[in-house]
Amino acid sequence: MLVNAALMGLGNVNRNLLTILANKADRLQRDHGIGFRIVLIADSRGVAVDPAGFDPAEVVARKAAGATTRDFAGYRGAIPVESLLTSEGIALVFEASPVDLRTGGPGLALTRAALQQGVSVVLANKGPVVLAFRELHAMAAQTGAGLKYSATVCGGLPVLNIGRRDMIAGDILRLRGVFNATSNFILDEMAAGVSYHEALAEAQRRGIAEADPSLDVDGWDTANKLLIIVNSLLGADISLRDIAVTGIAGVTPEMIAAEAARGHVIKLVASAEAGRYAVAPMVLPDADFLAQCKGWEMGVEMHTDIYGINYHKLWEREPTPTAASMLRDAVHIFTAPGRA
Repeated sequence: MLVNAALMGLGNVNRNLLTILANKADRLQRDHGIGFRIVLIADSRGVAVDPAGFDPAEVVARKAAGATTRDFAGYRGAIPVESLLTSEGIALVFEASPVDLRTGGPGLALTRAALQQGVSVVLANKGPVVLAFRELHAMAAQTGAGLKYSATVCGGLPVLNIGRRDMIAGDILRLRGVFNATSNFILDEMAAGVSYHEALAEAQRRGIAEADPSLDVDGWDTANKLLIIVNSLLGADISLRDIAVTGIAGVTPEMIAAEAARGHVIKLVASAEAGRYAVAPMVLPDADFLAQCKGWEMGVEMHTDIYGINYHKLWEREPTPTAASMLRDAVHIFTAPGRA
């Protein structure tokens, strides 16, 4: 099977996806009988189309050299991707454009249009499922299009897959997680005696935190991931208004040092239990599973009715695992039982 696909966004995640597609093409064909032909690429400069398929390694190399879609043959200008899906025979969209949590931006518009046309969508951009979770699932169900987004939650850590595919007939009764590496890094630096502002500046210097880090340090990135998990795995239908959110700005090195003297650590923890949802700095015993999530690590703890207590952790410093999660989702969509 050869699937015609479009790439929305040519940032780090989709460039890593292209590298994986270049390196793993034979493995995908051998193990899963599938290949992905990238016939459309889009970035902030516009859209380029090649019905024969772009060479993934060439796209990565040219982007690294400073090229944009404007520099590729088949450049069509800054036109909506959704207008080309049917005419170019596209069956799948890899959506990794910048997150817009106010309006959803072009990512939400494209996801809606693709699903309405029966085109499957794999998301790394969490905006569409945060803002329109039920709507998008209803569209996918109506048209038969695939909709998957495991890359939106903890990158390569398969939280959604574990809950959906592996806990058959099970219920998650309680869930906790450390979902944001930026906040985790800052808290670790503060544990070494660095001030919050110095730790934040260092995170920005290293490229861990954005110039505007509020989404991370104010707890909203963690809340977005909690919302997706809760709506996907716990049978809930919540919005961000249903999550009590407190960031880490109020945590001081003195507070961290005082807790360390008691054998405790402070982590930014997402929690869901008995219909209560929260993100907040939490004091944890040093031996606690989440307390052991250091620096670049993210982790999730799931208490279930029939599968015991599950603990899962991931170290992810670069976007390759997130890109691999997008590939995993795409393979699952097109190799599901009953799919032609």
